[in-house]
Amino acid sequence: MKYTIRGQRFQVTDALRDYAERKLSRLEKYFEAPASETTVTMSVTKGQHVVEVTIPLKGLLLRAEDKSQDMYASIDVVVDKLERQIRKHKTKLNRKFRNSYGVRTVFKEEGNVATAVRVLDDEDELELVRTKRFTLKPMDVEEAILQMNMIGHNFFVFSNAESKEVNVVYRRSDGKYGLIEQD
Repeated sequence: MKYTIRGQRFQVTDALRDYAERKLSRLEKYFEAPASETTVTMSVTKGQHVVEVTIPLKGLLLRAEDKSQDMYASIDVVVDKLERQIRKHKTKLNRKFRNSYGVRTVFKEEGNVATAVRVLDDEDELELVRTKRFTLKPMDVEEAILQMNMIGHNFFVFSNAESKEVNVVYRRSDGKYGLIEQD
């Protein structure tokens, strides 16, 4: 894998860079072809050491983030989170498309790992418990944020009056807002 490791308002030392690369290289065993470019962002905000890792794959984006008092501990937790995501996704694909072509193009097959994971994930079934249907009112981003705050949710789906497309506004963990647009 190719790594892009950067720090936000934080200087990444060679030791920290080597540690992150060594830990992330554990994930390579799960991929048939190497991921195009793994992005690692490290920052320190209000005494919290934050590590965010994004791995783009064909048809899938793996992302994990952790905050703690120690940068090395955050790296360890993020790698564990990514490993769980990969195993869970691989198990879901194997269960859903057991014999179809294309399943093995992203993840390697390892009998012991896949079997052990399948046993663990069978208890953790994905269950849809509610479906909502509603008409999207055209509005601008500011109005959507106000609507979201009025109903007390962390996200709000709306029709953007400017672009005429469906967008989502959401409240970030830092208290600011984000916007998701269609590509």
